[in-house]
Amino acid sequence: MSGASSLPWAAAPAAGNAIALYARWTPALDAKVEAALQRLRDASIEHGDGLVQSSSLGVEDMVVTDLISRTGLPVHIATLDTGRLHAETLALLPQIKDRYGFDVEVFKPVAEAVVEFVAREGEDAMYKSIELRKACCGVRKMEPLSRMLKGRSAWITGLRREQSGARGDVAFDEDDGNGRRKISPIADWRWAEVWAYVEQYAVPYNPLHDQFMPSIGCAPCTRAIAVGEDFRAGRWWWEDSSKECGLHAKS
Repeated sequence: MSGASSLPWAAAPAAGNAIALYARWTPALDAKVEAALQRLRDASIEHGDGLVQSSSLGVEDMVVTDLISRTGLPVHIATLDTGRLHAETLALLPQIKDRYGFDVEVFKPVAEAVVEFVAREGEDAMYKSIELRKACCGVRKMEPLSRMLKGRSAWITGLRREQSGARGDVAFDEDDGNGRRKISPIADWRWAEVWAYVEQYAVPYNPLHDQFMPSIGCAPCTRAIAVGEDFRAGRWWWEDSSKECGLHAKS
């Protein structure tokens, strides 16, 4: 991974359009696109109805959804609605339907579990400790994810090696630690390449990316990053942690 001084937003102005700021079609990107498409085709052939894209609705996952559409293969698309997402994030669901014809399956936390957690720990328990933040993620993300993946043999993500040190060794195809394959078809893409693809193919994306939020999660746990900060610095910014919720933890 490159240092902070070479990050694409290091010299960014105070506000702007993400495409204008970041998009650069590199000589390698044509081959990367074809390779990603082939990984998706191979995964669909191998896993059939057992394959699902678990989309965060972030820009990388929107690119992956666009790539899936281009394969013409019947890959399921699903997402988690934690109950605390930005309105801008949820607004992408009808856009995906309109653009690609995909009905995105939405998995929500068990209402009773959320009510019990909030009653016991408070609405903003995530700010009190890392343990409580992870417990909140457990109720709102991990349990719904387990239902999303039940009966599946493989899932597709938008993980990239450049996103953080913890993701620096993301493989294109790996065991997820629970007997499933985890497919990350754009693992080797750079940030500039993601946005170049968005520009080239007019991929819908969350307008919060225009506000210097490269990684977007729940509203209380996401802020814009400052000049030179890491991709995931705006997630759980009050913590000294690995900036992960458990969805992509290494076993």
